[in-house]
Amino acid sequence: MRYFTEKPKYYTTMFGETYHCNHPIYNTCTLYKIGYKGVSVIQQRYDAQTKHTYWTEIDPWLCDILYLAPGFKDFFNEYAAEPTGNLYPTVNVRQVMWRLRMKPLKRERWETVFDRKTL
Repeated sequence: MRYFTEKPKYYTTMFGETYHCNHPIYNTCTLYKIGYKGVSVIQQRYDAQTKHTYWTEIDPWLCDILYLAPGFKDFFNEYAAEPTGNLYPTVNVRQVMWRLRMKPLKRERWETVFDRKTL
């Protein structure tokens, strides 16, 4: 039995879009949008050469898995809002996975932890 979500061999990317903005923490994110409301989801990355972390859009193989998970609509209704200054409410991918009761991604030593709030 596996404890972590693993990348599937085959996947599609039909839901969510890459969104570029001027947020203080990130420049690109994955935006789930329904009508005028939306929620941004980000994932932390690590650059081994410079040894620094940064936030960006989530892995493409996770886009449909999150969107099609049971409870995503309830999560979306709770966190989504209309943009203020071209910025949507933001959550990290771990918060979404915990909220949807999914197996999380394997945690790395270099990852930053945020409270369970929107960014």
